Amino acid sequence: MANEQPPTRAQQENPSKVQPQTDEPTTGLSQADDGYLLPKQEQSPAETKRRRRRGRLVATVALGVMGLILVAIAALIGFYAKTANDAMNQVQRQPSMMPQSTDPSRPPEPTPAAENLQPPLNVLIMGTDSRGYGDQGRSDVLMLAHVSGDRQSVYLISFPRDMWVPIPGRGNAKINAAYAWGGMPLAVQTVESLTGARIDHSGIVDFEGFVSIIDAIGGIEVYNFAASGIDGYTFPAGPLTLDGKAALVYTRERVTLPHGDLDRARRQRDVVIAVTKKLMTPEVLADPGRFSEVINLMAPYFTVDDNLTNARMIELALQMRYSQEGGLRSLQAPISGFGSSVDGQSIDIVDPVRMAELSKALTTDTMATYWEQH
Repeated sequence: MANEQPPTRAQQENPSKVQPQTDEPTTGLSQADDGYLLPKQEQSPAETKRRRRRGRLVATVALGVMGLILVAIAALIGFYAKTANDAMNQVQRQPSMMPQSTDPSRPPEPTPAAENLQPPLNVLIMGTDSRGYGDQGRSDVLMLAHVSGDRQSVYLISFPRDMWVPIPGRGNAKINAAYAWGGMPLAVQTVESLTGARIDHSGIVDFEGFVSIIDAIGGIEVYNFAASGIDGYTFPAGPLTLDGKAALVYTRERVTLPHGDLDRARRQRDVVIAVTKKLMTPEVLADPGRFSEVINLMAPYFTVDDNLTNARMIELALQMRYSQEGGLRSLQAPISGFGSSVDGQSIDIVDPVRMAELSKALTTDTMATYWEQH
């Protein structure tokens, strides 16, 4: 006989809704729905016991498989975290890579575009052919990586090496002279003065190191916008697959390109984007051995300011919401044409109107609008 339970408080207040509560399972169907139910099947005590034992076995196996999967995932995450941390420890950090933060001539710190966003982030990247920080020379690669406040987009902005700009304390000169004269601090000040945007971090990358990195990830694919050839290599227009050595030649070529240095800078941005995208593919991320090899190959070719610590790198990585579709964008700092300096140097002339627009976009976290318009 079913054990009757006392009515609830709500049922006491409304007796018409009181229903007997029993231990018998209910179907949720009325008597009119009885025709839809299957007839009850009588089971012997032995059959009932056997079904319960089989159910427990299935549940135990399922939980065991889930446990193994979770352990494997945890081990994989632990491996990746350790590998990444070991690699970050190989990155060289220099205390003299940035100007003094208290320098009154520097632009103000950026503010978030909305309360729920981070401030935009700017990292100046210098590409050299020499690993040593003290071995300074005029670099052919100068890029600003701008990370949007929502951390969904990264904009790679190239500054042509012949861009004629004011260099703080030195007068007008080609932009790559700043690094030759004052290292990364003066390069940072020069770009800040030009754009009006404060730079948060700086880094030096040995482009020759990309040879081993590209080979480790199995080559990269780029779209070549202009057919060319040099040093025994031929690069037809259209999709290309490049190994490390070919990529290095591809990014150094300029004489045979229609727009010289501008096209070379474009190729350099394309290669950086191609490497980044390849690093994010399952064939690299899902292969612990390859992931470890690539990360450990990359690290020694980077030198960064000492404020870009392991903890800061991890913090930024966790903030990123980057996706391969439209997450990484490439553009060039605006110029209006070409000319000659008083002493006869060939120079690229800054477009002041568009540079003002770029400055506003960088400082107000509206690069998406600038990108669409240009």
